[in-house]
Amino acid sequence: MAMQIGGDDGEDQVNSTINTTPLVDIMLVLLIIFIITSPVVLNLTKVTLPAEKNDPYNPDAKNVIITVNKDGDIYWQGYRTPIASDDELFEKMSKEAVKVPQPEVHIRGDQNARYESIGKTILTVQRSGIAKVGFVLEPPPKS
Repeated sequence: MAMQIGGDDGEDQVNSTINTTPLVDIMLVLLIIFIITSPVVLNLTKVTLPAEKNDPYNPDAKNVIITVNKDGDIYWQGYRTPIASDDELFEKMSKEAVKVPQPEVHIRGDQNARYESIGKTILTVQRSGIAKVGFVLEPPPKS
């Protein structure tokens, strides 16, 4: 009994495909080596990250509400007349900063307002000595 290898014509066919098995083996070995050695090489400092906190808005609290509209005008506690300058805002915030307990500042910024307007407001509030500055957001619609 004889065994026939190849086609009917008696010649062996050439295999033109690439054998990827050794490549996969090497890549898996490298991956395992990098996974094992990365904590040693990185030597990261252990820190405890703050947890997410979402406090509901309490309108009865004695907080300062600053509104920034899309034109960059700044309004104090919802009044209709805008604050004339950053110096005026700084004076008002300096008076609030010495109160005990210190009030929180909630900034209501229009979504079309320039970042520069809101950034200047935050900077002025922080310069006056206020510790807590936050943003008032509209909650997403319930589906």
